[in-house]
Amino acid sequence: MTRVEFLFNVDDKLAKTSEICEKALAKGRELMVFTQSAAMNEAVQAALWQHSPSSFLASNLLDQSQPHAAIQVSHQHETLIKDDVLINLQDQHPPFFSRFRYLLELVGADEHDKAAARLKFRFYRDRGYDIKSTDARAA
Repeated sequence: MTRVEFLFNVDDKLAKTSEICEKALAKGRELMVFTQSAAMNEAVQAALWQHSPSSFLASNLLDQSQPHAAIQVSHQHETLIKDDVLINLQDQHPPFFSRFRYLLELVGADEHDKAAARLKFRFYRDRGYDIKSTDARAA
């Protein structure tokens, strides 16, 4: 069963996504970042490539011709080929989340983000998923 975690009070979702990706890659994990739009795809990929002044996190957009990078970024689930770690940056739950081993929901501090997270939390809980919640400011 998919492990679900909510990371709340995230001040900068792009920076936190990059940080999570870096840690997960160090552990040999493969990641899929599910975004809201093509514009967000580009922003996530830019953040990953510029994450550290002395290194970068190689990623690709799934509509590109190199689908084998350890980090893939897309706003369309039809093109997904990874099934290890899913970082969801959309307002709704991903309809395909259960095929992943681990789902991470990033929740910002604004009320819109919190309201969307509450709906997603209820959705996962009502389906029997154990949910871990972590405060990003305390971590």
